[in-house]
Amino acid sequence: METRTFGNSDLVTSVIGFGTWEMSTTMYGHIDVEEASRAVRAAIDHGITLFDTAEIYGPFHSEEILGKALGERRKEIVLVTKVGFNYDENGKNIGRNSKPEYVIERTEGCLKRLNTDVIDLMLIHWPDHNTPIADTIPALEKLKADGKIRYYGVSNFTVPMMEECERHGHLTANQVGYHMFDRRMESAVLPYCQEHGIGYMAYGTLGFGLLTGAFTPDTTFVDWDWRSKGNAFGLPLFQREEFLKELRVVDRLKRFAADHGRSVAQLAIAWTLSHPAVTVGLVGMRNERELAENVRATDWKLTAADKAEIDNIFAEEGVPTYVDAAQAV
Repeated sequence: METRTFGNSDLVTSVIGFGTWEMSTTMYGHIDVEEASRAVRAAIDHGITLFDTAEIYGPFHSEEILGKALGERRKEIVLVTKVGFNYDENGKNIGRNSKPEYVIERTEGCLKRLNTDVIDLMLIHWPDHNTPIADTIPALEKLKADGKIRYYGVSNFTVPMMEECERHGHLTANQVGYHMFDRRMESAVLPYCQEHGIGYMAYGTLGFGLLTGAFTPDTTFVDWDWRSKGNAFGLPLFQREEFLKELRVVDRLKRFAADHGRSVAQLAIAWTLSHPAVTVGLVGMRNERELAENVRATDWKLTAADKAEIDNIFAEEGVPTYVDAAQAV
């Protein structure tokens, strides 16, 4: 398994990260918890050393499941989680909160659910527009000084937000969506991370299922699956008209991948990892079959001609890649 270093830090992990949003039992369709837990342990055997979760996944389910699945193998991996939301008495998300005392409080909950003494990389999940970044960063520095976390970073932050963070500390990572259907980060965020020694964690590598090849025109989502709303982080990827056009692109990408003896999921992972600023591509893996397929993507190095052919498929089908669209924060 290829490894990469997070910016100018000494944090080194596998290029594929095990994403656990899909391990939420209330947000992402049906999941077999036992099967997913076996996949966690098998991933370590395959050389995956980064596992990413968040307290809001569930909420709390993903952290709890991951903590139990890792068991004694916790020491073999880099553990990433995220805080930054308020919850009501029923555990429902009721808004963002990155106040310093709250970040510290929520981190204690993450440590308990993940059954660990330290979080390797703690991220602020979304920008809290009501709390100055100048207040939040010192809280992360305190957690680091106290040995609760090793490194810290952010998720879904724009360049101006990262610039403000860098005035008060140093980010080890920014985690933002990046895949073939969403290239918004290419214009500013990815270059900024590369220039300033900040690792980049790409989520949605498989297009939230679009790039697995599993969807058909008859695919629907249960009402509690977030994709049923039609939008994906500000983009209309799952709205009916756009969805059908995207499936035509995926069909052609399947043929392109097959010509290289690969699957479309492997193509999607290889494409994301081909950007020089990307440190880790996060991939949800619910079972050992998906795991075995995904890890084989790491030895496929796309050429400039390959990427040009992919771009041509999007252009011929009239499907945007949203390079110039604004990020919703």
